[in-house]
Amino acid sequence: MTEASPNASTVEIAPVSKAEDRVSVAPNWKLVWWRFRKNRLAVLSAIVLIFFYTIVLVPAFFATQDPEATSAKLSFIPPQRIAFFRDGQFLSAPAIVGKRNAVTLRMEWTVDPSRRIGVRLFARGFEYKPLGLFKTNLHLLGLSNPNEADHIFLLGTDSLGRDQWSRLMYGTRTSMTVGLIAVLLSVILGVLLGGVSGYFGGVADLVIQRVIEILQSLPTIPIWLAMTAALPRDWPPTRVFFAITIILAFIGWTTLAREVRGRFLSLREEDFVLAAELSGASRLRIIMRHMVPAFMSHIIATSTLAIPVMIINETSLSFLGLGIRPPAISWGVLLQQAQNIQTVAQAPWLMMPGLGVIVAVLAFNLVGDGLRDAADPYSH
Repeated sequence: MTEASPNASTVEIAPVSKAEDRVSVAPNWKLVWWRFRKNRLAVLSAIVLIFFYTIVLVPAFFATQDPEATSAKLSFIPPQRIAFFRDGQFLSAPAIVGKRNAVTLRMEWTVDPSRRIGVRLFARGFEYKPLGLFKTNLHLLGLSNPNEADHIFLLGTDSLGRDQWSRLMYGTRTSMTVGLIAVLLSVILGVLLGGVSGYFGGVADLVIQRVIEILQSLPTIPIWLAMTAALPRDWPPTRVFFAITIILAFIGWTTLAREVRGRFLSLREEDFVLAAELSGASRLRIIMRHMVPAFMSHIIATSTLAIPVMIINETSLSFLGLGIRPPAISWGVLLQQAQNIQTVAQAPWLMMPGLGVIVAVLAFNLVGDGLRDAADPYSH
């Protein structure tokens, strides 16, 4: 009995020992992922963001109609609800008929209970090029019989009779892309200038820190207004898109640069940095291959929290008419119609792009919080 107990205790602690060995040899990114996936709210938010960026890749596939197609007689149609298994049809939507009010001369739309419109998944519609590769007319949702004169408007129409759902899909591509590209440029500037400031010190550190202080002391909103108002009004939407992206990136890199500088000041005295210097590694290699990866998880978490700020900034500028302008489509451009209280009272569905902004910003913040907590896998 005395000889069996040591064997029994060894069998009990073996699984714990294997788990500890697995953690001790795991790379940093894997430790971050193991901790991040325990946060269910952050994982759910990450799935929402994956769905958003799937729309960014192929917005025309999720759109039901051409977002630029206009028809004055179809203005301010309310949203049509999709029903399952109604009147022998798997998917259908109620037919809507319009009648002009003799007093207000405004078109009033009502549901026709005697008729339903057939809807199907993977329907044929207008042609588009996914990622500019090939032509197709396949859409996630559409009419069962595209030759009919009927229409389906999931989020209603605007004052020009344009389908709000399709325009929301295209607006998602613009607004989500502006935030991502602006943050990417901000990260490059912040890591590069912050790294130079913290690693080299001296005159370079003095100049970069003074530039950061000047940029941070300027009032943000007037600077945005001045820079965007300086853009020529005859520029095409693509050029305005890139100009707005660069403006947002130019203003947003200073905070990360300060954080990188502080981290580099402590890292440059570490043994692994001194060993790299003694081995003859160049300064650029020391920064990019040794120092930056040491806190890459923090950079990713900070960047994730910065993207929603960029999205809100772009939406605000476009809402005020100083950012991306029509005929380009973004969440801010779509919300411009919400400036008219009378329009909002008659067509509240025009405020739906605001819900997209809220969901995207909330998802990014939750993912950023999850990454920030997971960036230190050894914390409790």
